Amino acid sequence: METLVDSLKDMFMQIENPILQALVGGLFTWGLTAVGASLVFFFKSTNRKTLDMCLGFTGGVMIAASFWSLLSPAISAVEVQRDLGITNLPIWFAPAIGFLLGAMFLYFLDKNIPHLHLFEKVEKAEGPKTDLKKTELLVLAIALHNIPEGLAVGVAFGALAHGMDIGIELGSAIALAIGMGIQNAPEGFAVSMPLRRHGLSKFKSWQWGQLSAIVEPIFAMIGAAIVMSVYPILPYALAFSAGAMIFIVVEEVIPESQSGGNTDLATMGLIAGFIVMMILDVSLGG
Repeated sequence: METLVDSLKDMFMQIENPILQALVGGLFTWGLTAVGASLVFFFKSTNRKTLDMCLGFTGGVMIAASFWSLLSPAISAVEVQRDLGITNLPIWFAPAIGFLLGAMFLYFLDKNIPHLHLFEKVEKAEGPKTDLKKTELLVLAIALHNIPEGLAVGVAFGALAHGMDIGIELGSAIALAIGMGIQNAPEGFAVSMPLRRHGLSKFKSWQWGQLSAIVEPIFAMIGAAIVMSVYPILPYALAFSAGAMIFIVVEEVIPESQSGGNTDLATMGLIAGFIVMMILDVSLGG
């Protein structure tokens, strides 16, 4: 395990530019989405229990990442900025405001981008009325999930550029990218299989399933660039990403995982995801 961690750190250290590091991290998470979606080539169908457990796992990873990889460093960043005289606001102010803005940002996207939750009929699509097909609406829904994940990865790598001791080291940023990638794999599977059942070919189902994560490398670079350009915004940006992810977990991921009646399985999936992300952050963040 230590050899793998050291190899990953060496690889990212050779890249040097945090924006490029964020791009690589975002491409990694996109790649694992494609891997998860590719399971459609090997399975004719899957049961709802498996999908609900996968969604629960996704929620657990996102909740754990929101605290260990984002909110805790945001609080530490404020403490450092207070010591440097950059701000004299209360320590809780930036994390609270950033968290709220992140949630409001996703709320705005949720209301203004047409999308369809997994397992729902096209008549129940949310957002503005549209003529988009069910396939496109499903992909847009998962893309909404992936925007805050991409931002989170980018902000974590961008924070490294300032060299401040705020609880984010290269290993922490790598851990976050790995965690987002791991939960993206079952998420890709959870998208491609319903599309296959909807009548799409295996290749089309995979194509649309992996396409849902194309936003991650894009928003990873955006997040890194913003944080690198304006240092005082760092704690707000970290908390912003956390708020966006928690909004997605509470508004979509958990309700979807529980809607099939597999409450216990979905809950245990969430617990497993939380533990995996916690272990990743503790193991690689040191």
